[in-house]
Amino acid sequence: MSWMAAAVVGSAVVGGVVQSKSASKAAAAQTQAADRGVEEQRRQFDAVRELLSPYVEAGDVALEQQMALGGMSGREAQREAISAIESGQEFQSLTQQGEDAILQSAAATGGLRGGNTQAALAQFRPQVLSSLINQQYSRLGGMTALGQQSAAGVGTAGMQTGQNIANLYGQQGAAAAGSALASGQAFGNVMGSIGQYAGGAAALP
Repeated sequence: MSWMAAAVVGSAVVGGVVQSKSASKAAAAQTQAADRGVEEQRRQFDAVRELLSPYVEAGDVALEQQMALGGMSGREAQREAISAIESGQEFQSLTQQGEDAILQSAAATGGLRGGNTQAALAQFRPQVLSSLINQQYSRLGGMTALGQQSAAGVGTAGMQTGQNIANLYGQQGAAAAGSALASGQAFGNVMGSIGQYAGGAAALP
């Protein structure tokens, strides 16, 4: 009877150990897969952030210039922004062409030195400058909006990445918990089997 008892107990113990090791291996595999998933999620987020980074930076620069042009960064910054437009090639080219056209028209009608011509010349440059200021502000607004959308895209990607990583870590925790429960169950079964055999053996005459 002692030989049979030892065999039963040994078989139960071996079975428990095998079940426990299998559970540990399964948990380790799931944990490793989750770790790879976390790494990939982070890699993808870094790729998205790098891809959108130029647009975010361009939007930041555009917003700074837009604020200066609109006077939101102080009078000095506004003066410098307007001066940059006034000294730019676009303004110089437009005013030159416009003034030449006014003078040619006045010369053709004999009013080269008339008051209307002088008034037209005096008003022309401020009008061109005002128009270019509005155009520049609108252009900068487009770049600012693009930067804002890109920054929002990075933020959305970050939130999604965080959620996905949290889910993967949750899977790791579940795997570890499942392994611990499976190991406990396996050894509980061992002790139950031993107890059942011991009870049965004691009942024998």
